[in-house]
Amino acid sequence: MEVQASRSPNKYQQHQMLKDKQVKDLIVDKRRLVEVPYTATLADTIKTLMANKVVAVPVAAPPGHWIGAGGSMILESDKQTGAVRKHYIGMVTMLDILAHIAGNGSADDDAHLTKKMMVPVSSIIGHCLESLSLWTLSPNTSIVDCMEVFSKGIHRAMVPVDGRSENVAGVELVESASCYRMLTQLDLLRFLNDQQELKAIMSHKVSDKQLQAITDTVFGVTNKAKVMDVIKSMRTASLNAVPIVESSNDIIEDHTQLVNGKKRKIVGTFSATDLRGCPVSQMQPLLKLEVLDFLKMLSGSPSYEHTGLRCSWREQVTCHPESSLGEVVEKVVSDHVHRVWVVDEQGLLEGVVSLTDMIRVIRL
Repeated sequence: MEVQASRSPNKYQQHQMLKDKQVKDLIVDKRRLVEVPYTATLADTIKTLMANKVVAVPVAAPPGHWIGAGGSMILESDKQTGAVRKHYIGMVTMLDILAHIAGNGSADDDAHLTKKMMVPVSSIIGHCLESLSLWTLSPNTSIVDCMEVFSKGIHRAMVPVDGRSENVAGVELVESASCYRMLTQLDLLRFLNDQQELKAIMSHKVSDKQLQAITDTVFGVTNKAKVMDVIKSMRTASLNAVPIVESSNDIIEDHTQLVNGKKRKIVGTFSATDLRGCPVSQMQPLLKLEVLDFLKMLSGSPSYEHTGLRCSWREQVTCHPESSLGEVVEKVVSDHVHRVWVVDEQGLLEGVVSLTDMIRVIRL
């Protein structure tokens, strides 16, 4: 009896499919770049993030007066004349803003916090590692090369719609174009999630030792930690998010510091983006709350409904070690989150799978 050949694409075919597709295929439906001027205050920047439901914005300045983050020279120029209109000097994320709030001094009084929120956004570029560089990807970059870039922990890159750069293999620090789009890790995973050719790799368990998709070292905070202490801990460790775990009655814990989250019951998630939904006028008293109380109060505010954020204390986005990679990717795409916590049958933390992890293992 003749055995029918498998219809599943082999690894070469998968790789070829991803080489044939390009970054420009991913930005077809992307809106025009959301940005802020270098003179914008932090308060105005948070409002821009909230209104546009984004977690990072490039900062634009007049040309010729600034050195771009990481030595970058990413310019917007007139399409007809080529005259430079603006220079993108860096990227500011919510983690930069958190780091500024948790920086020197305290936020124990309204006046001090108000003063911190009125500084120009250009003054906090580079507070965190991610914003020390600003990257572009050519629209002609293959999906394979795009995956290579994002698998190294770069979360987003600007894509020139009509760029002049000849390089198509990786990220660039020099570019000039009349307009840009922002491409993120989540955009890439949304595309990969729809590719039938990747069903084989997507069927693997995240616990598969060959994949090494799970990061099993997880630092978290207890449910008794105050928001300001959580922010300071995240700043120190350069973490974009932390799991909130149940405090233990069996051991004495310092609720102002990060704790080992392994084998602890997860009851919530606090991320840098949660602060995006916090009205600046209400921020000072809310920062003194315990972290779960903060999230509950935030989710009940009218302004929170327009942020696009999910209630991170009600339902956790989790998976099990036996979950398939495809199931985990579907969770981040459908729930618009940037990580999935790995838990055992009792709901105790085993690890985390980040967007970087997912892209890295799909690329293998």
